[in-house]
Amino acid sequence: ASSREPDVNGLESPTLLHLFSHIEFIKQQMARDNVQFVRFESIDLHGVSRSKNVPSRFFHEKAIHGVAMPRSYLELTLNPKDNELDYINATNFNCDIILNPDLSTFRILPWTEQTARVICDSFTVLGNPLMTSPRHIAKKQLSQLQDNGFSLHSAFTYEFCIYGITEVVNSKTISFPAATILNNHDQTFIQELIEGMYYAGANIESFSSSSGPGQMEITFHPAFGIDAADSAFTFRTGIKEVAKKYNYVASFFSESGFYNSGPLSHSLWDLNGQKNLFSVGYGVEDLSDIGKNWLSGLLAHTAAISCLMAPTTSCRKPYSKYSKETKETVNAKWAYNDNSCAFNVKCHGGKGTHIENKLSSAAANPYLVLAATIAAGLDGVKRGLRYDDMLQEENLTADLKHSSIPLKLEDALVALEKDSCIREALGETFVRYFVAMKHYELETEEMD
Repeated sequence: ASSREPDVNGLESPTLLHLFSHIEFIKQQMARDNVQFVRFESIDLHGVSRSKNVPSRFFHEKAIHGVAMPRSYLELTLNPKDNELDYINATNFNCDIILNPDLSTFRILPWTEQTARVICDSFTVLGNPLMTSPRHIAKKQLSQLQDNGFSLHSAFTYEFCIYGITEVVNSKTISFPAATILNNHDQTFIQELIEGMYYAGANIESFSSSSGPGQMEITFHPAFGIDAADSAFTFRTGIKEVAKKYNYVASFFSESGFYNSGPLSHSLWDLNGQKNLFSVGYGVEDLSDIGKNWLSGLLAHTAAISCLMAPTTSCRKPYSKYSKETKETVNAKWAYNDNSCAFNVKCHGGKGTHIENKLSSAAANPYLVLAATIAAGLDGVKRGLRYDDMLQEENLTADLKHSSIPLKLEDALVALEKDSCIREALGETFVRYFVAMKHYELETEEMD
């Protein structure tokens, strides 16, 4: 499917036959459900959906050749001063990239009229993957896992706020939290949300109102591979569209950051998905050796990955809860069954032993959270890291401690640039672009 100009005469190709049969199957489904438009959807670095709608009569052509989109839609414009960076100077924001659909993600959207969507991967016009594409980076890390004989079983939990109808007060737009959205209130909205998400590909396992005004918590059912991030991406757009139908506004961002956590619960399995490699036995509060290596990798790279987990100044504020002292950094702690820790190891319930990466904010891009978690954990497994050894090592060096979390975003960006392992895993091109983009945001935030 990634081929721009498939050889129509070479129909003996199994891949091509599979592609055309898949397209025909989808076209039959579209005809049966009277689908008039298909949304070709990709994700930008902020985790926001960028898409083009295509009339259904053009679906066959676009499924094969992809949909052209200006590069600037996904690679957001940077500070003009950054033109001296080779890559950014070479990037022409006015050129096209190609959205190539992953047909396995095709779903009809229940909350919109006669519309379906398909998640796309981003390519240059020459057919090369866009190196800043978050989904490409996540798939690359999942491929690394597979090469080492592992698979990842994971799910996001999102906290977000639902606001009532916005009002204009003294020329300012004010949104008031919809504090009455509880489990037993506005059942129509909740029902359409949960059912609609299931048919759109986001399988919600539980939902509840939470501690803050208008705050809700959604937990997804765990899945293998890229599906966890795809589900989160689907939900981030879908919740806003469903909420709008009921005159609500859904937001994953708050000024304080305290109502918007987005932890990634995950465990490492064998390639066939038959054995949880973190578990040492049912109900036993302990991690396997591989699990300890993985956790040690997360702790070792905490500083670097934290800017991907909490990419705004506001969503870094909750990090200060890990320490009562005023510092530049705080230590990321881990424990068994302790929700106040940065890495919470859970050995109870039916999912088997898993680690909750609670560094992550709901404002973060789910594909980048997934990729950074794998990159850090896999490095721990490859090097056989143990947190006991790391503590001894810290006493011998004056460098930033392995488990330190910089409270300032700019310090976290420096840590990312210095972490050669994470930089190599995510790609030099992406890291340079991401850091430049974030520095520009910090500058404009200060001006505002």
